[in-house]
Amino acid sequence: MVRSRVALTLPLALALAAVAAGAWARGPLSELRLGQGCAALGRCCPRRDPTCAARGPLRCFCDQACGAARDCCADYARVCPAVSCIVAEWSAWSRCAKPCQVSYRVRRRHVLREPRNGGAPCPPLEERAGCVEYRSHQGVECQQSMLPALITPSSYREEWKKQGVPKEQKAVGYCVQFRLGPIPRSCGQVRALHAQWTRYLTQGHTVCVRCEWPAQDVRSQRCYGDGGEAQGNQLLLWQAAGHPQCRGTWQRLGQRRDCSCPAVHSLIFI
Repeated sequence: MVRSRVALTLPLALALAAVAAGAWARGPLSELRLGQGCAALGRCCPRRDPTCAARGPLRCFCDQACGAARDCCADYARVCPAVSCIVAEWSAWSRCAKPCQVSYRVRRRHVLREPRNGGAPCPPLEERAGCVEYRSHQGVECQQSMLPALITPSSYREEWKKQGVPKEQKAVGYCVQFRLGPIPRSCGQVRALHAQWTRYLTQGHTVCVRCEWPAQDVRSQRCYGDGGEAQGNQLLLWQAAGHPQCRGTWQRLGQRRDCSCPAVHSLIFI
């Protein structure tokens, strides 16, 4: 009788073992004994780490790649929760790297918390944007001889520091309307946040470009590249500051006292 009981029990044991193995292949164990799992191992490992294995009847892991491999210990999510990166706010923009020429400004942010256990990685910690300063670091006014006309969104003018400027340099600004010519594909292929505005540049659309200090020349009270001397339907050149590959042509439609274009088509000379 005992032999027949054993004979009947052995296939059942093998079947149960097969079911347990199949359940492990589909996901982590639901229960752990004392001294097993990530809590007992006492560490959570980055990336794929074969040495980051916990004790137990079935081998399980506490590394970052265990989720994709489906071999995590049952307590992995509790002991090793995903922690995403946290960064600080952007710093203020720096001055232009080089005065009196097309250059760039920089802003940075630092990491407040590093990512762990497969959490979201940190975003870029530095960002650059095109800019121009019309005075040297010694305060000497630069010669405006840049070609083509440099443009950027009108929101940039709020960042220009105007304190301490002599009254005679605060000339009244003006607006110039242009009709855009063909737009290169590169204008739409941009990732940097500060250059996203170039995606809205469309052939045939009218843009308003504001001329004001400090881009406005003190003597002529004009901005370089405003097309004031253009003849008829002459094609003029422009370039997006901070996105050197985005450049094209436009035709001057006329000068206005104030700009009235939509926000995405409101620009300034720099």
